Amino acid sequence: MVPMTQNFDVAVLGGGPAGLSGAVSLCRSRRSVVVVDAGSPRNAPSGAVHGFLSRDGISPFELAEIGQAEVKRYGGLVLPGTAVAASRTDRGFEVTLDDGQTIAARRLLVTTGLSDMLPDVPGLAERWGRDVVHCPHCHGWELRDRSVGVLATHTEWAMRQALMFQQLAPEVTFFQHTAPDLTEQQVTRLGAWGIRVVTGRVEALEAADDRITGLRLDGGTVVPCSAVTVAPRLVAGSAVLADLGLEPTAHPMGVGESIAADPSGKTEVPGVWVAGNVTDVMAQAMSSAAGGAAAGAAINGDLIAEDTELTLRVLSPDYWEERYASGERVWSGDPNPRLVEAATGLQPGTALDVGSGEGADSLWLAARGWDVTGVDVSQAALDRAARHAAESGVDVTWHQADVTTWEPEPARFDLVSVQYLQLPRPARDTLIRRLAAAVRPGGTLLVVGHHPADLEVPTLRRPRLPHLMFTAEDIAAVLDAADWDVAASAPERPATGPGGDRITLTDAVLRAVRRGTEGERKRS
Repeated sequence: MVPMTQNFDVAVLGGGPAGLSGAVSLCRSRRSVVVVDAGSPRNAPSGAVHGFLSRDGISPFELAEIGQAEVKRYGGLVLPGTAVAASRTDRGFEVTLDDGQTIAARRLLVTTGLSDMLPDVPGLAERWGRDVVHCPHCHGWELRDRSVGVLATHTEWAMRQALMFQQLAPEVTFFQHTAPDLTEQQVTRLGAWGIRVVTGRVEALEAADDRITGLRLDGGTVVPCSAVTVAPRLVAGSAVLADLGLEPTAHPMGVGESIAADPSGKTEVPGVWVAGNVTDVMAQAMSSAAGGAAAGAAINGDLIAEDTELTLRVLSPDYWEERYASGERVWSGDPNPRLVEAATGLQPGTALDVGSGEGADSLWLAARGWDVTGVDVSQAALDRAARHAAESGVDVTWHQADVTTWEPEPARFDLVSVQYLQLPRPARDTLIRRLAAAVRPGGTLLVVGHHPADLEVPTLRRPRLPHLMFTAEDIAAVLDAADWDVAASAPERPATGPGGDRITLTDAVLRAVRRGTEGERKRS
């Protein structure tokens, strides 16, 4: 059993060609993706998928198995089940499954397909997908050289079916059934191909020895045929979409309902995309797969745009000033455990706490005899840290600066500590070089960050802004190996997940001691 709530970039609801194709596209862009699939494809009664290049004649279930394997190969998750409800959250959406599980996702791709609502004619449903079909492109070749009856419920669509089947079948009969009367022009067009028109309501489908023998009219007459094509009412599977305010609209030809979307599958509800038959009732398996791939690419682009804006906001000094000025204490007030581990046993000297925030690390060092300088971009954070220092009776030098541009004095500090400071790699590397230069010979550079292993924690999945995560080896690569004794590690620690569950996180910890002669240490 998977954890109760898992977090993903994208939840794909529906595991047909559209959903699986979209999921593969997103997984190949390293998005965290879950596919929720009930295992009941629309085309299951037909036994074979046709018109799908390189897969013609494959079973719908085998096609789904191949697609699921591709999703899993690229790191996606496939969950059996049905989405029964969805709601918007402050980070995207929450989807409830029929087994009670919930999943959270930043974006939704809904590919729940449609239902074929057959006319109420006894015998049709039992042979649906075999010799009762709707699409000459999907099934016409398999029914070639048979006599075909066109059961009309919608005149325009039935006309299309009759004219398309005439080039596959030696005899086509048009049963007017419940459709409006044909115009003289329509009768003429059918007559041009020798298609007979039979009026009157069809009462039942006749079959013998597991084969269709004809359609029985309400007067009792049986008109022979060995295959039937019909236009079912096509109804989008949109119950979850209705929860989000999306209702189906009528198809222009009157054959059903679907969810409106732009060419990429984007709906009018922000964050929700659709693909396949749920938005295009005429789509075949291959065009549904293409629609899913297009939606996947569009969703990835949308997430990139959002993450770019979020990165810019997080890197802005205004963001941190507002965060620290907006309320009470942001952090716990406890020192970071990796600092405590590294500094315990060191001879107190001068220390630089980079990104000092509300000052917990600085205060802990100062209380143990260190001469501490705490640097942060937020003056509100430093003011709060200064109050905490005064309450604790310790002295700390506070300095407001943007650490990405600030130049500390070279070779001044015995300890430089950087805890969970998140920057894009070029800016991070530049900062590490600058801070490394501020360490005295014999001094310690301690850099701690969020390890990419956290991307695999189920209830976290892919945290936002994963490009700001790093390994200790990434940091070590910035340093000149000739000048440093480096210890790189990835220790784990217990934590509380977004849903209150207990999880295990991994830290990237680099502890590097600057080499130097005794004379260099004294001169510094």
